[in-house]
Amino acid sequence: MKHFVLYLKDEFAGLHTEQNPTLTCYLSDNFAEIEIDRRKPAVLVCPGGAYSMCSEREAEPIALNYLPHGFQTFVLRYSVAPIGYPQQLLEASAAIALIRRNAKEWSVNPDAIAVIGFSAGGHLAASVGTLWQESFIGDQLGLKEKENKPNALILSYPVLTSDPEFTHGGSIVNLMAGRTDPALREKLSLEKAVGPQTPPTFIWHTTDDGCVPVENSLLFAKSLSKYEIPFEMHIFPHGVHGLANCNYTTAAPDADCLRNSQCETWVQLSINWLKNLFI
Repeated sequence: MKHFVLYLKDEFAGLHTEQNPTLTCYLSDNFAEIEIDRRKPAVLVCPGGAYSMCSEREAEPIALNYLPHGFQTFVLRYSVAPIGYPQQLLEASAAIALIRRNAKEWSVNPDAIAVIGFSAGGHLAASVGTLWQESFIGDQLGLKEKENKPNALILSYPVLTSDPEFTHGGSIVNLMAGRTDPALREKLSLEKAVGPQTPPTFIWHTTDDGCVPVENSLLFAKSLSKYEIPFEMHIFPHGVHGLANCNYTTAAPDADCLRNSQCETWVQLSINWLKNLFI
């Protein structure tokens, strides 16, 4: 297995940020006994953190869920407050494009790249899933057509709407970075950005999430249904926000609320969904 970190600003001159976004790569080897030139599906992880930080609980432990199931895995640590939109979208686009450009060397199937995001990272994943075709992204990063298009999304208790009734206010405030433009706020309400360009999507949430209301996922799913985008959604009856793996791998010893055996099934459910989609 190979493990290394790349600095996105070294790879894309068009990324202008005072911070230093990185792509951490976890790549399993191929073997002649199985298939020396196997191309594997990939999972790009976007941790949550209200666009104010990137949670380590929703980074490497998530990537390691998928690695033993035949996926090449990557973690994007993106720019956060006080840097706002569209910098994070540009960085997610750059990460996807970089994976595609290195698909042969990294044994990746370039047509099987999924983006998984948690909370605000779910907003970022859904942003690149609905807005990847915006012309300014390709122009600024020097991308080929569809080079930054994800082939699937996994959205975990995601922030998706900017509707004041249901949004997570801190995430949207951080993303707007002091701007008050109503048009920008509307653009960040991603249930309104879903269309034919949106890839198949897996969503999970809990009914009593007290931080990011479940309506975020319900509104997005309604839009997916409207456009006949294939999706699978699991709404669990109970569970606090930020469950991550829902077990000891992402819970502190005294954080019993982050251990939830029912919600923990999301991991295998998402793996099965990806395998049905890509393999």
